[in-house]
Amino acid sequence: MATLKTNTLTGTSTAGSIAVTGEGNSTTTNLQQGLCKAWVNFDGSGTAAIKDSFNITGITDQGTGQYQFEITNDMANTEFALPACTGNDDSSNAGINRMHQTGTASAGNFHFECADENDSNADATAGYVAVHGDLA
Repeated sequence: MATLKTNTLTGTSTAGSIAVTGEGNSTTTNLQQGLCKAWVNFDGSGTAAIKDSFNITGITDQGTGQYQFEITNDMANTEFALPACTGNDDSSNAGINRMHQTGTASAGNFHFECADENDSNADATAGYVAVHGDLA
């Protein structure tokens, strides 16, 4: 078995495009398209705070269950995906189970809102969001 060590990968025909052979050896996928471009682990209760993140520079608490996140290195456009989950790490309101994009996203930030099982805005003590799409 060989070990490859490098700090930079560059495609030979297109610098920003590297094809990776899939599991069945019959299809390929674009490496850059498959990478998560940003993610955040946050506590939205009280004073909202980022616990850990990648390519997220800040959080703004916009009211009960409403948050705005600043992306460090902007996305190419507003057509990016935000898979997310939220909840509470205690049993007092464990029903936070729905979130959705609110407001107008830009290439440099996104908003979303958390709601409980009664469709009322609710702060989440545990929130996780990933950003998939094209970087600028």
